[in-house]
Amino acid sequence: MLGRGVATRLEEAPRRPLISAALREVISEADLFILNLECCISARGSPWPDPAKMFFFRAPPVAARALRDMGVSCVTLANNHALDFGQDALVDTVRYLDEMGIRHIGAGWNVDEARAPAILEKQGMRLAVFGVTDHPASFSAEKDRPGVAFADLRREVPEWLVDALGTIDADATLVTPHWGPNMTSEPLPFVRAAARALVDAGATLIAGHSAHVFHGVDGNALFDLGDFVDDYAVDPVLRNDLGLLFLVTLGRFGIRRIEAVPLKLTFCFTGLAGEEDAAAIGRRFRAACSAFGTEVREERGRLLIDFERDDLAQSL
Repeated sequence: MLGRGVATRLEEAPRRPLISAALREVISEADLFILNLECCISARGSPWPDPAKMFFFRAPPVAARALRDMGVSCVTLANNHALDFGQDALVDTVRYLDEMGIRHIGAGWNVDEARAPAILEKQGMRLAVFGVTDHPASFSAEKDRPGVAFADLRREVPEWLVDALGTIDADATLVTPHWGPNMTSEPLPFVRAAARALVDAGATLIAGHSAHVFHGVDGNALFDLGDFVDDYAVDPVLRNDLGLLFLVTLGRFGIRRIEAVPLKLTFCFTGLAGEEDAAAIGRRFRAACSAFGTEVREERGRLLIDFERDDLAQSL
């Protein structure tokens, strides 16, 4: 989230990094770096007219350059803040991302564009990336209206997404859904059911978000990635200032390995976690994964989940 306090910092010191050099070095290990961008990027627009909406996140245009400087390859805009400042701000967001060469999914000028995947190619491998959100329905793109790729995942995975996953020409598919409420310690039953349906439909990897704290891993599903950069108040119980960067190694036949790198989030800045925080993150992640029967081991300060694959692989 690059709005509010992060936006102020970007405007006052646009060249000041939002992440540490050590974290940037870890990111550089990956062929692709994909994020949920939970704000718009614009200097225009007015707050979305919903009296029940409490938070409105808008980043200045320089935020697009900050994303590029972090090494971001692609962002999903399918979330509950992409239209916080209306359609003009969404139009600007897409334009600024395009100018920086950052691919985007999950929102567009109409429903077809919002639902369309990005095809990312690295070293001869094609990854299709889909973004959807289960809230709010009022942000939904329509045939003749800009908006986000909305899917009522509490009911079911929509037919259009199932069909797309089954027919896409790619070596692997990533679905990144914005699902469930904020500040939950584990995925709700409907999130688990939707994850199973997405895997059955052909998703290679699911990387969810919305809770603002990381959840466990169950097979192909990373239920919640947690936060990466923000200015949020810290919940003393859920500790949303403790995070993980997920490095996923994909091959042509699926996932080979997941590496989770412990992070510490401070106000508008993120770096690698220190020893004490990393230990706390490890305990919580192992417990969350254990609930799904997923084994986690530690190596060189990273939390690893191994999959049995023999094919060539790439890191995401």
